[in-house]
Amino acid sequence: MELIDAFDRGMDEFDQRVHQVGSRQWSSPTPCSDWTVRDLVNHLTGEHLWAPWMLRGATLSEVGDRFDGDVLGEDPVGAWEAAAAASREAAHRPGALDSPVHTSGGLTPADEYLRQMTLDLTVHAWDLARGIGADDRLDDELVGLEYDYVEPRIGDWQGFGVFDPPVPVADSARTQDQLVALLGRRP
Repeated sequence: MELIDAFDRGMDEFDQRVHQVGSRQWSSPTPCSDWTVRDLVNHLTGEHLWAPWMLRGATLSEVGDRFDGDVLGEDPVGAWEAAAAASREAAHRPGALDSPVHTSGGLTPADEYLRQMTLDLTVHAWDLARGIGADDRLDDELVGLEYDYVEPRIGDWQGFGVFDPPVPVADSARTQDQLVALLGRRP
């Protein structure tokens, strides 16, 4: 699967769950212990508001704090839809992945940035499904691709505090369970 296709599938997985959030579920907890459903959707919405800027070569100081805090306002689903549409358009722009992007970790190849965004969409689609009691089954091909991406890197990422430590699962566990466990979630 091509990276842009994986990104689109990850976006679709998360988007599907956003559209399933009930009006009384925005304050529900998620597997991300510090985040409610609203916090989780706000995180991804903010990330995708940044994407068009990053993929155009903007620096962190040029973006500034415009996407800090609550970016969902009174219409969380609409805010997500607008951010997702702009992010998807930016990722599909010819040449979008040709130049590095400025991230908090320094200049990062754009394809690596998009791969990390795809991982975030994928795992947070699972988190969101769990938070709202929806079907948490993700696209098998996407999950396999993301597992293959994460597994050799997880040791290096543990020091950044982005993910909780991996939790044990049986070797025979399905790949989705192995992926979320690797990222510190209990399947």
